[in-house]
Amino acid sequence: MTPHSIPPDTIARMLDAARQARLKAYAPYSHYLVGAAILDDQGRIHPGCNVENVAYPQGVCAEAGALSAMVLAGSTKVRGVLVVGTGGAWITPCGGCRQKLREFCAQDTPILTANDTEMGPSYTMAQLLPDSFGPEHLNT
Repeated sequence: MTPHSIPPDTIARMLDAARQARLKAYAPYSHYLVGAAILDDQGRIHPGCNVENVAYPQGVCAEAGALSAMVLAGSTKVRGVLVVGTGGAWITPCGGCRQKLREFCAQDTPILTANDTEMGPSYTMAQLLPDSFGPEHLNT
């Protein structure tokens, strides 16, 4: 799936959900608020925000929170991910979240980036985590 295979109105809804989630992030230590929105195979959007903890690294990333919401809602297939942050560089999922996303994403799943005012670059799961280990490696 390419970013262009997600309808523009769905991307707009994902962007709004991720931006709203970012505003609710709990980041008293880094002050770096992150929001994410995951589009599942049923067309539902699941937002998440980062939640820091004084005992690093016990916090939760926005993408992990969104994945948990998706699974709780009964889905295990990601059709798209949108991550919103601020600052001088476009935010992409951290290494740990890339592996967490890989559990539920196909290699061509689009990973979109944005900030408060505009969309940024887009990637595929394979671009962010090449030659990755996934569930199909355990299927014999």
